[in-house]
Amino acid sequence: MAMPKYRTLTYLKNIGDKLSSRLNEVGIYSEDELREIGAVNAHEMIQNRYPEEKLPICYYLYSFDGAISNIHWNDIDSRRKKALKKAIE
Repeated sequence: MAMPKYRTLTYLKNIGDKLSSRLNEVGIYSEDELREIGAVNAHEMIQNRYPEEKLPICYYLYSFDGAISNIHWNDIDSRRKKALKKAIE
């Protein structure tokens, strides 16, 4: 059965309408797909699609990691944040 073209992911922590749409635009339609792809890869996929967009790192990377872990992005441990940031450099 084919996935619907767009599926809201706003039930996940840190994911609002814009992030949900961005995830859908790069082919991520479910929590399982986000988990499988991971926060770093999802962030890079969106950055590659929208290279002109310069947003704070927390907006995508930390939001996706928090969504996967079911915690608010601001509550992610500082060591984890450093590791995530290093992964995209």
